[in-house]
Amino acid sequence: MTNCGWNLKHTYTGLPEIFYRYHKPVAAVNPKMVIFNRELAAELGLDPDSPCERLFSGTELPAGAKPICQAYGGYQFGHFAMLGDGRAVMLGEQVTPAGSMFDIQLKGAGPTPFSRGGDGFAALLPMLREYIVSEAMHYLGIPTTRSLAVTLTGQPVLRDTVLPGAVLTRVAGSHVRVGTFNYAAAFGTKDDVQALADYCTRRHFPWLLEGRDGAALRRYELFFREVARRQAKLIAQWQLVGFIHGVMNTDNMSVCGETIDYGPCAFMDVYDPDTVFSSIDAGGRYAYKNQPGIGAWNLARLAEALLPLFDEDKKRAIEVAQEEIGGYWEAYEKCWLDGMREKLGLEGEEAGDAGLAEELLDLMYKHKLDFTNTFRRLSGVGKKREVLSEIVNHDSAIGECRVKPVVAGPIGSAKGALPGTPDFSAWLEKWTARRGGGQYDCVIDKHNPAVIPRNYHVEEALTAAGRGDYGVMKDLLAALRRPFEDGGVYAAVPVAGSCEYKTFCGT
Repeated sequence: MTNCGWNLKHTYTGLPEIFYRYHKPVAAVNPKMVIFNRELAAELGLDPDSPCERLFSGTELPAGAKPICQAYGGYQFGHFAMLGDGRAVMLGEQVTPAGSMFDIQLKGAGPTPFSRGGDGFAALLPMLREYIVSEAMHYLGIPTTRSLAVTLTGQPVLRDTVLPGAVLTRVAGSHVRVGTFNYAAAFGTKDDVQALADYCTRRHFPWLLEGRDGAALRRYELFFREVARRQAKLIAQWQLVGFIHGVMNTDNMSVCGETIDYGPCAFMDVYDPDTVFSSIDAGGRYAYKNQPGIGAWNLARLAEALLPLFDEDKKRAIEVAQEEIGGYWEAYEKCWLDGMREKLGLEGEEAGDAGLAEELLDLMYKHKLDFTNTFRRLSGVGKKREVLSEIVNHDSAIGECRVKPVVAGPIGSAKGALPGTPDFSAWLEKWTARRGGGQYDCVIDKHNPAVIPRNYHVEEALTAAGRGDYGVMKDLLAALRRPFEDGGVYAAVPVAGSCEYKTFCGT
């Protein structure tokens, strides 16, 4: 086959050998391409008209590939475990025409030295789910790994039942995780930790190497600060769109600040800070309200690995870590509040803005309002200069999640309306006064999506895909590429907006 634009490097294999193993993917029995991201392929410098199913199933390797699986550990629900790529291989790092570099990984490509008894394969529907949600995040402007292709292998996989096997081709700025540092600290040496930190700095934050004198001596502190600030911004962006990662273990936290590992994740419908979607998170460790705190907890675990590099004096090193984690909180709060000002269409900064935003969230919780559509409807209030009078007709019964959309409210659409209750009307008066009569509805529309991957739409797409009908998924993806436009049917909320939707690990 021709090169098709592959330009692979292998900088990760310059690290000590404890960080990886050379390993080839398992050849597919009967590969068949399900979906191919032509736009992303073009950005990577690949031929968008050559979606080779043999290559994207692991049956053939692209020119220059040297496949490896990565070693890492992770604090899973607070407890450390040895992990590693149990069903994924990295082909190399693709250098794009623009000079950027991205890891190319095949996920579900068979057992590896880190499979820990697993079969190493993946089922079709979880791979499609990651494709859908990661692409939605990208078009929402949230840093994320992306999906290049999903390919059927022709080999069934056994879970609770027999399922069609598939491989996801994942594209990432890096697959180095906080858990990679946990692993190096637990099973390697100080030199290994330092080598990993130097590698990540060269690859992701090269400007830190340009410092002289004192700045050069503080390189690892500055590296940690950069990782912390990126985590702060990323998690703030999650909160602002109602996204719940679901399993924020340290092995699922990328040091380059991308969302990675779309397992038990989902977007909220009705606003409830205690929302949990993961079937295994019985204690709510990774609930929506806990995500910022878990970000800080994960950074503390990263700091523990880096302490010997911060300062030879352990007490001083701990002070450095504590100071930088404090900086994480400051960065998170600023990113969140700046984002809320944009969502509310507020110009400038005033002392009461955080309280105004928090009061709205309290009202949304009290009245069981849809998170996404409530913010989106604020532009309608601004345009009409009047309070819409009827509340969204959410079914408050927890349990059954019917997928028939609501058609309610004075505008006669599935978007619903804002409540005309005294407490909400009082808040609207405060909000209108804060805006000073300014017309910033375009700002509201620009920062509040009309379309998110609603849980019931995702399930409808996957159900159809399970029957071999990929048209529903492709229609959904087309809508998700334009999240800030009028979503039509894709903006509709389910009747049971607060249903007990459950997601599962396995992607």
